Amino acid sequence: MIERKDKKPIRKRQANKTVAKTKVKAAVRKRGFASAPSRLLYVALYKPYDVLSQFTGEAGQRTLAEIDLPLGVYAAGRLDKDSEGLLLLSNDGPFIDRLIHPKNGHPRSYLVQVERVPDDGALDQLRSGVIIKGYQTKPCTVELLTSEPDLPSRTPPIRERKNIPTAWLKITLSEGKNRQVRRMTAAVGFPTLRLVRESIGNLKLDGLQPGEWKIVSTDDIL
Repeated sequence: MIERKDKKPIRKRQANKTVAKTKVKAAVRKRGFASAPSRLLYVALYKPYDVLSQFTGEAGQRTLAEIDLPLGVYAAGRLDKDSEGLLLLSNDGPFIDRLIHPKNGHPRSYLVQVERVPDDGALDQLRSGVIIKGYQTKPCTVELLTSEPDLPSRTPPIRERKNIPTAWLKITLSEGKNRQVRRMTAAVGFPTLRLVRESIGNLKLDGLQPGEWKIVSTDDIL
């Protein structure tokens, strides 16, 4: 029998490949992007103003990386940089897909401070649906609040004009188009000054302060 002289080098190369793969897998686990998480996590966060709903951004931008969140979670949907409030994060991809898919229409409620006080005609327009960028929004629930909601102060505060009053609305949508609430209130002549998402499905802020988070379950959400 002829003995292969290259047997040992082959084993060495195979060993090197095994070590390299192990290092890659360890690095993936360290960053929290394991393909099959051992524990499914659902995190309710009060996203602060001026923070992107993602972990990376351009130079000078604030991101979720500044908050000490569990590894491996990512945002279920988005909340604009200049908006605040409830942001759900998870490592359960199928659940996130089900939650944010338009056909499921899970309600999302927003506390919205607008410039001036909307009249009944403007409120009815919002409830019935308005045209934004060629799209008519679906009917929604709109309530004119009689008092200012108990919210943490915003840094920086909104731009106020002494001679122009403001009002607070509670708007509940079953859809989530890009910057939809702001575009809706602008379309009826009452620009949004501050926007705080209060709830997603059954999940509420429940006393969280900006930058604070808590672990929740799927039963808390839907």
